[in-house]
Amino acid sequence: MSSRIIGLGETVMDILFKEIKVDNAVTSEYVPFAAVPGGSTFNSMVSVGRSGVPCKFMGYTGNNRVGHQIVDFMNRNGISTEYFQIRNNERAALSLAYLDSNGDADYTFYKEEPLAATDYSMPEFTEKDYFLFGSYYSICPGLRPQVKDILENAHDAGTVIYYDINFRRSHSHQKQSLLPVIQENCRLSSIVRGSADDFDILFGTRNPEEIYRKHISPFCPIFICTAGAGHIFIYTPKEAHDFIVPQIPAEEIVSTVGAGDSFNAGFLCAMYHRSIRKDQVRRLSYSQWEELISNGIFYSSQVCRSQHNYINGNLRASEFCV
Repeated sequence: MSSRIIGLGETVMDILFKEIKVDNAVTSEYVPFAAVPGGSTFNSMVSVGRSGVPCKFMGYTGNNRVGHQIVDFMNRNGISTEYFQIRNNERAALSLAYLDSNGDADYTFYKEEPLAATDYSMPEFTEKDYFLFGSYYSICPGLRPQVKDILENAHDAGTVIYYDINFRRSHSHQKQSLLPVIQENCRLSSIVRGSADDFDILFGTRNPEEIYRKHISPFCPIFICTAGAGHIFIYTPKEAHDFIVPQIPAEEIVSTVGAGDSFNAGFLCAMYHRSIRKDQVRRLSYSQWEELISNGIFYSSQVCRSQHNYINGNLRASEFCV
């Protein structure tokens, strides 16, 4: 069986609003300018599919016009929906993303509480596969039995498991009850990624070395900490690396929605093309880490210059840094 990138997560329809100045720039208002299918892992998988890498997405949506639009979008972008569900008694989720002058978003969600399916199927994971999951979808109580079952199957098969914590402030009141689940996700993962913002909410610190030593290394040996437009830090049991993120000119930034998701996609696509397996991750050299990180940054920078949540489908495969 050939390698694949398999994602698990939620789907939403993102309605994007942009801040504009009115009344001689004294006040501002938000106007809608785009509606695009989204969701954290979903965004990553669209970028993966557009890169021409074999991929599957696991999740669900409602049986309505928006839900069918999302499924059609996946099919058009090279994502297998073999393990994706359309549920009759649920509505597709909506997200309102208000972008400020820097392209950063403030979200409002309209969705039903996620619940596990009574019956579901999953791929037969192998040591050649790459599995991406994370966000609230991976830790919410209603979905936890199903997510844990899928995660343990991938872990037992020797799959490279990439966990993006992506913990939003809207769930900060639940962090104590959800922390054991986050730790279990880390324990079952090969690589854990999180942003400085995630850990500021969870642990009250943005120090990547402290985060790794106290909160990640007891559960997972490999840690990636991103800090927006500043640095990306890599921690392993034997070494640490600090990569500088090239600055994008402010006038070129359209939206930062999906930037971190596309970093994940670029990183995993580079792993796929280099056939990096689980037992190799701890032994990667500086140059190998640099290549993986550079590809993630490239994907992320493309998204920041777009109103979409994923890389441009018109980019040629030769333009990717893989």
